[in-house]
Amino acid sequence: MKIFPAIDIKDRKCVRLIKGDFKNKIEYDMSPIDQAGKYKDHGFKNLHIVDLDGALTGETVNIDIIEEIVSKFNLKIEIGGGVRNFDSIQKYTDAGVEKVILGSAAIKNKNFLKEACDKFPNQIALGLDAKDGYLSVSGWKENSNLKTLEFLKDVNNYGATRLIYTDINRDGMKMSPNFDETENVANNSNCPVIISGGVSSIDDIKKAKELGNKNIEGIIVGKAIYDADIKLDELAKEIDA
Repeated sequence: MKIFPAIDIKDRKCVRLIKGDFKNKIEYDMSPIDQAGKYKDHGFKNLHIVDLDGALTGETVNIDIIEEIVSKFNLKIEIGGGVRNFDSIQKYTDAGVEKVILGSAAIKNKNFLKEACDKFPNQIALGLDAKDGYLSVSGWKENSNLKTLEFLKDVNNYGATRLIYTDINRDGMKMSPNFDETENVANNSNCPVIISGGVSSIDDIKKAKELGNKNIEGIIVGKAIYDADIKLDELAKEIDA
């Protein structure tokens, strides 16, 4: 079970949003680079980054921060947030990230997802953010009216090499992930799945491991770290890969 500490970047700071609401955000004192260094010092190998400025603009706003994190710490990074064209994917892969996450752009245009997987083999992750079984897009402001599993069935053979499944109702709420629905997604996915949204305590990490689902690759931990509900020393003991 890979553990992905999270860094959400807005205005060059670490922030967390509640249920993806930009008006309901908490800013933290540390810089994204310092936070990445802290994760590296604790032995973490993987990192989940969302460029919230990118999500709003569709540009690789914080590419310099990503480049510095990659060059300084040699972490395996997955990054998302407003990736809407091949140029942005190229910039991130050139910067040395492991996976580029396609979310809204992939859901709105399945051909873009397919072509991206062809052009960037083994480097594309699919981000599916769902509310009550339906996918949301555009920073969770729009409901797509697409059922998660129906969309997944359509794109399952396109070549994405990771799927990040987020239950929007749980995100930032620290009320435990939606394990049942994540398992459902994992059982229907051709690629490994990452659990996202709602991690509240070390018990959630242990429960994820106990699921024993071979198609669940890892789990993302965000707000619970920043709010010190999970201590990094404690979390580091759960690192497998």
